[in-house]
Amino acid sequence: MKFKKTILNFTIFLFIFSILFSSCEKKMTPGEAKEIAKEAYVYGFPMVVNYKTMYNYTLNEKSPEYKAAFNEKSCEARVFTPEDKAIVTPNSDTPYCMFWLDIRSEPIVLSVPEMEDDRYYSFQLIDLYTHNFAYLGTLSTGNKAGKYIVAKEGWKGEKPNGITDILYSETDLFFVVVRTQLIDANDLPNVKAIQEKYQIQELSSFLGEEPVKAAKIDNSLAWNDGDEFTVASLNYMNFMLNLTKPVASEVELRNKFAKLGLGTEKGFDINSFDEETQKAIEEGMQAGLKKMTDFATEVTTTDPMASTKIFGTRDFLTKSAKGNYNLDNFYVLRAIAAQHGLYGNSAQEAIYPTYLMEAAGVPYDAAKFNYTLTFKKDELPPVNAFWSFSIYDGITQLFIHNELDRYLLNSNMLEDFVYNEDGSLTFYMQKDAPEDALKANWLPAPNGPFYCTMRLYGPKEEAVNGEWINPPLLKLVK
Repeated sequence: MKFKKTILNFTIFLFIFSILFSSCEKKMTPGEAKEIAKEAYVYGFPMVVNYKTMYNYTLNEKSPEYKAAFNEKSCEARVFTPEDKAIVTPNSDTPYCMFWLDIRSEPIVLSVPEMEDDRYYSFQLIDLYTHNFAYLGTLSTGNKAGKYIVAKEGWKGEKPNGITDILYSETDLFFVVVRTQLIDANDLPNVKAIQEKYQIQELSSFLGEEPVKAAKIDNSLAWNDGDEFTVASLNYMNFMLNLTKPVASEVELRNKFAKLGLGTEKGFDINSFDEETQKAIEEGMQAGLKKMTDFATEVTTTDPMASTKIFGTRDFLTKSAKGNYNLDNFYVLRAIAAQHGLYGNSAQEAIYPTYLMEAAGVPYDAAKFNYTLTFKKDELPPVNAFWSFSIYDGITQLFIHNELDRYLLNSNMLEDFVYNEDGSLTFYMQKDAPEDALKANWLPAPNGPFYCTMRLYGPKEEAVNGEWINPPLLKLVK
């Protein structure tokens, strides 16, 4: 009897101890919550703004930006204007096709037609983390026709007849940006004809088999503009984490995020924490944003080749962070890339010399000054495809409404520009028009802060390695 009582008491002790131990294990100090929130915000920022695109383009059929359901093509034979607001720092050189693909149920087949030798095009494949995991196009696979399977990592299927190659995605959902070069304003019908030949098929359809039942995506988490800069961003991060599986090197990190509920079945709920911890999480998120902002300011004011180092595959970014910026991980690199140039191309496809600020904390401001940029004779951007120069509102990060409906100057306009007597070429970035003779070289600026981006598609080696340096933006007194 005593033995049974002892066993019972010991069992009760173990039960009580397990509860106490479990409570201690789950207890998280506000300081710890702040550090986790800071790290999580930087890690997850690209996923958050990626969700913005997915929600507006695919999940929310009522969105003015809505394009198509998953695995359906969406192309427009036009260029971006100030009315396009889902993607910051867009280009206006290449009419886009943009669509989200879901390969959870089965792989997808992308088909491209044969292209003219002198026309640039590309399919940029971007996973949920915003890594550029693969390319199809002029500079990667050539201008011949082809059919490509995109499958999730671990897919064991064999390559069917008629398939050119198989590509693999780290995440089961991914975004595709298709750029087709517009030669001039009269070229739109040709671009439209090309876009109509791009094709998306589930593998079962390509093989003539019964379709596989597609998985569904919850569309109840509405996007609110500005949430990416508040603690609400962690709700979107949680959603995206639940669509991914951590790579081996990030299991420990993801377990840390789970202490806030991020990436768990329960999810993140700021109201589930006490008031002190809530404040700590918000402070941590703001500290993460400051870390990004400070790093971006330093990079853009000290490294003119930064755009060659902040877009690419996971492996590329890992090496770039350590080799170029002495960072232990690449998450802040990935975050500022998403913040300032979401869906920017990898360096072999395009580079983006950017004019973000005059100096640290001092933006270019067309309300106070006029600006010029001058290419010396025979020192235009060296490219295998084409180049362009665009201007953006410093607040919205979008194109600027102006009387000319002009958002860029590019290499297709070389015959239209006015050249200086020494053969150099000067662009004018200012709010008001210059004299009539120079209007062809004018890029209208807002009445306030702005920044500029140069794009070199198919950059030559001297541009990638820094032998060619983009000229400075010079300030003129009005």
